Amino acid sequence: MAVLILSAIFVLVMIGLSIRANARFRQEKTLPMQWRLSRSEPLARSVNWSAPRVVALSFTPSLAIGVLALFNVAAMTMTPRPGQEGMLFPSLIFIGSMFVAAHVFHLRLIEKTLSRSGS
Repeated sequence: MAVLILSAIFVLVMIGLSIRANARFRQEKTLPMQWRLSRSEPLARSVNWSAPRVVALSFTPSLAIGVLALFNVAAMTMTPRPGQEGMLFPSLIFIGSMFVAAHVFHLRLIEKTLSRSGS
């Protein structure tokens, strides 16, 4: 039960970040999803492709919901190998933290790209 609650907290944090970003980027129809380094200017990033705002902001939380749901199913149905009994919570904290960090990084890149383009 604690695994489910901790997973829900990670997902709710990401949903909250997306809601806040949606309010901040409400004037934009599309948001960047992928960047590449420019060959002419090594420090300049150019956008490879964009997605509609709702899709861009809900992609990482949706992916996290799927992965954490599988994690929870595995935690409830599988027995750990000998010596791995105490690894459930550290693994969940690592996975959830990485999803939140990736989402925050994506939101910061969006903000930086939009402020640079003058939108």
